Amino acid sequence: MGDLWLEDFTVGRVFTTRGCTLSEAQILDFAWQHDPQPFHIDVVAAAESPYGGIIASGFQTLLVAFRLFYQEKVINAASMGSPGMDEVRWVAPVRPGDTIRVRAEVLDVRPSRSRPDRGTALLAYTVTNQRDETVMTFKCHHILRRRPETTAT
Repeated sequence: MGDLWLEDFTVGRVFTTRGCTLSEAQILDFAWQHDPQPFHIDVVAAAESPYGGIIASGFQTLLVAFRLFYQEKVINAASMGSPGMDEVRWVAPVRPGDTIRVRAEVLDVRPSRSRPDRGTALLAYTVTNQRDETVMTFKCHHILRRRPETTAT
């Protein structure tokens, strides 16, 4: 996909990503560094937990989802960051060997009234596994540059 700018984001437009398979080693490594809860790092404790085995940290799922979206080169050229996310939900566990994919739908686009070189786009993200089961949902507000020739004087 080529460079996209704010003007390329229209309500209803959908973007999808390739998949990423998470190994047990990746899940354990991330959890030891960032989210060392027993059901993420301890095979025995995880087996005895309500999850019945090791699961990925929701934060890892979120970060992998963002990386997958970024790798599709949807926001790379235009991104100026984000003021935040809404409605972050971990719907189902991600287990070793699961392959996750992302679907992002544009919900709203607003050019800035005070800064003509940018605007915001609200995208709803759905992260699914290889069985097309939803494992995570969230909404993200993206600050995006407008196409350079649009703001040239």
